[in-house]
Amino acid sequence: MALAMALVACEGVPKRKVQARPPARPSELSFTLPAEPLPLRIPSHSTVSLGPRPTPVEDVLFARAQALFRAGEEHYRAGHLEKARRNFDRAMDELLRSGISFREHPRLARLFEEIVATVHAHETAAFREASSFSEQNAEPAPLDEIGEMTFPTDTSLSASAAAELLAVPHDLPLTVNEVVLSYLEFFQTPKGRKIVENGLRRAGRYRHLITRILREEGLPLDLLYLAQAESAFQPRARSRAGAHGIWQFMLFRGREYGLERNWWVDERYDPEKATRAAARHLRDLYAMFNDWYLAMAAYNSGPGNVARAIERTGYADFWELYRRNALPRETRNYVPIILALTLIAKDPTRYGIQVEPDPPLFTDRVRPGRPVDLRLVSELLELDLDLLRTLNPHLLRTVTPPDPDFELNLPAGMAERFFAELAAIPGEKWVAWRQHRVRAGETLWVLARRYDTSIDAIARANGLNPRKPLAVGMHLVIPGAVPPATVASSRTGEVIRYRVRAGDTLSKIAAEFGVRVADLKQWNNLRSDLIGRGALLEIRLPASAWTQRTSQPGSSTPTAAGASESTLATNLQGGTSLRTDAVSGEFIVHLVSAGETLWSIARGYQTTVEALRAANQFLFTRQLKVGDQLRIPKP
Repeated sequence: MALAMALVACEGVPKRKVQARPPARPSELSFTLPAEPLPLRIPSHSTVSLGPRPTPVEDVLFARAQALFRAGEEHYRAGHLEKARRNFDRAMDELLRSGISFREHPRLARLFEEIVATVHAHETAAFREASSFSEQNAEPAPLDEIGEMTFPTDTSLSASAAAELLAVPHDLPLTVNEVVLSYLEFFQTPKGRKIVENGLRRAGRYRHLITRILREEGLPLDLLYLAQAESAFQPRARSRAGAHGIWQFMLFRGREYGLERNWWVDERYDPEKATRAAARHLRDLYAMFNDWYLAMAAYNSGPGNVARAIERTGYADFWELYRRNALPRETRNYVPIILALTLIAKDPTRYGIQVEPDPPLFTDRVRPGRPVDLRLVSELLELDLDLLRTLNPHLLRTVTPPDPDFELNLPAGMAERFFAELAAIPGEKWVAWRQHRVRAGETLWVLARRYDTSIDAIARANGLNPRKPLAVGMHLVIPGAVPPATVASSRTGEVIRYRVRAGDTLSKIAAEFGVRVADLKQWNNLRSDLIGRGALLEIRLPASAWTQRTSQPGSSTPTAAGASESTLATNLQGGTSLRTDAVSGEFIVHLVSAGETLWSIARGYQTTVEALRAANQFLFTRQLKVGDQLRIPKP
């Protein structure tokens, strides 16, 4: 049993001779059809050698990673969960970024698996205790609902399942026995049918993507149904054990295959990247066990568990390991669930299931080059915000990360329009919030004053209780950090803020308000006469000058708080174009200029697009146009 002995060496179990024994006689209900041949690009070796004798470099790497791992365990036992997480992360980074092959150095492989198993256990415990060790904002994984169930067997399904095996093409071996039949029976109950229907419906979104990647990696296309069992094709599915995404990657296993997680993104939720990682992981597992059922079992519970089960029993056969209870209960049921789902998915009508698949999600991938708010993208492209979130489930925020290489998914055909629309908006205005890391002594009140926003706005954006102190080191989103574009009065009532329009120059603005260009530059710390469209300028007017301007009949520029309602009404009813913002009653009147959008206007006035539409109901039936006069609720 060279395979079993090699697996033991890989997983750190002492080598011993494994006696080869024939597998137990299959049940009378059990029958298997082999898969149709499919060329696999699998490494020719099916064993893992002990490799060369360790060098000092590997010794140093092992010692450094082990020390970090042990330190993490100490922190965890002391209740310092964030410190424990950082130590575990650093230990994994040492191993994964070294470039040294685990296959050639099993001591490093054993340490890696030990870290993965330990962190898995810690994350599971933390999740059950609702602690902060793991992020918990995701959908429940459907496998949790059925992985530990047992069901009675309906032998009447045997003939139907046998006919199914003969009728449909497949490139994985398909077995039908009492266990598989029990799950076929469950998936025809109301609860089981709902799980199957949800998965088959969502499969329409991702089938083309997953089968393309499986084909490119040289793997059986029927592995698609492993994803259906894992997540029912929910990109943001999360299991009780802390696995995430369509392919249910644990954090460190995902990082082993290049899936990053940080404050901005979790690539385990990215359908394309996670599928690529899953395909390569499955290919490695098949190379290790040379059996797809064992590879799938190892995908569920880790290669170490399967290798040790083989070593204990002497059987490299999934069904024999199942019969001997050599695997965890969830893993024992995992393979039969996949086989049952595969049989149903290949011919749903045979099992009384009819589902209309969702249309496939075809996308354009664009690089904004800097952070951009999805709400702005939604407005510019006239897309539903939920659609953007569906296309980008790996984004943990409503803003893209400050990574110039980050790629945003848009509906197919939208890339050119995206760049054209975005070009009209200054880059510094693509987001309406800032990120802040809390330091010692800071409070919501301090941050609200620093960023010119409110305590309530910060608390609501971060799900905080305003009466509780902030934790040092936590990351906060600071919304509304951009000064409002409304007319603002100083203590003397003589200061306004003016938003620069297309075609404006300092000299034109100075002439409009009867001030000097030099004063405009001084008030706004301008070093040149150049100003950008959309910029906000502070303009200080003598009280006498303001009174004179607003009292003139037909004045086109009532721009400060305190402008009379009669003057404003005269301008609106008479069709006079309002040059700048005007205040009246419960609303501010804003004249729309070229380049402005509902999102940019809402951000400037510290309100929402929804509030603007509610106050200007014509926006429900048509798009915003240059020259529109918007009523904006006062903050």
